[in-house]
Amino acid sequence: MEIGSNIIPYVSPEEFTRIHSQKDLDKISKISDVFANSYEFKGGYGTNLLEEVSRYALIASALATAKNFDIIHAHDWLTYPAGIAAKYVSGKPLVIHVHATEFDRSGEHVNPQVYEIERKGMEEADKIITVSNFTRNIVIEKYGIPEDKVVTVYNAVEPSEKKEVDNSKFVPEKIVTFLGRITFQKGPDYFIEAARLVLERDDNVRFVMAGSGDLMEKMIRRVAQLRIGHKFHFTGFLQGENVDRMLAMSDVFVMPSVSEPFGIVPLEAMRSNVPVVISKQSGVSEVLKHALKVDFWDVNGMADAIYGLTHYPGLQKMFTKYGQDEVESIKWEHSGLKVKEVYEEILSR
Repeated sequence: MEIGSNIIPYVSPEEFTRIHSQKDLDKISKISDVFANSYEFKGGYGTNLLEEVSRYALIASALATAKNFDIIHAHDWLTYPAGIAAKYVSGKPLVIHVHATEFDRSGEHVNPQVYEIERKGMEEADKIITVSNFTRNIVIEKYGIPEDKVVTVYNAVEPSEKKEVDNSKFVPEKIVTFLGRITFQKGPDYFIEAARLVLERDDNVRFVMAGSGDLMEKMIRRVAQLRIGHKFHFTGFLQGENVDRMLAMSDVFVMPSVSEPFGIVPLEAMRSNVPVVISKQSGVSEVLKHALKVDFWDVNGMADAIYGLTHYPGLQKMFTKYGQDEVESIKWEHSGLKVKEVYEEILSR
């Protein structure tokens, strides 16, 4: 059942308020029935993210009272209060799925309210699933959760459909791509500093930053300051076929994340025959062998990796060939079966 909500994933409470201050909330349609034709929730949309999370939890408690089910599965802090509310009124076990923590999003400058919601959700959960051991360690160390309560289930990628994608570049240079939210967590500033070092050695490379986020203006200013704007492109947010086309045009994909619970985009790049450079501070680095791995802060190492993949055809060919073979074996059905095992373990208690 789809429940009407103003919740937006991957934004901070402050960013949520900023986004909705730009909208006319009166034009947002009323909430549709959440229980088909049997029940209508009459609450209004909130302009504050924490209010919206509480409203969502209220709906969950009503839903849990009215419906028959075996288990509750809540994803990330936005739905933890809803999961807890459903557990309280139904007595059914709660699984929470951690795709990211406040430490990933904000570094050490955590929002105390968000942290408290995360901690409460983890404490109330009967089992916690994390998307990597990298995230599992954060849950154990930063939130004080017992090790035996936390299990890792890696993410995966959709299988390749082998469709033809236009890979016309219209430029003679090699293309190196960053694709993701332009935020602290994703390390866009390290990508720009590595680009500067590469361009000092070879001017025959173009860099693309595809995405949007709160650091975008700062990144544009830094590129201008370094005087590399003629070799740097900001595309804005991309989705669907535009993502596929961007990857098809790319010679190298770079994910310089400061703290990445998993990171699916490198898998999508490898599936598109693009060799990848990823930060060691990522969950996906635990499952990939055929990727060049560097510390996010090591811009010299990042630049060397980019330079090597754009200048040595044998290196690029090896990582492309074996990388695609590797990514084809990382399937969602395997992840789904592991989640099912978690359900079965809890229900057998």
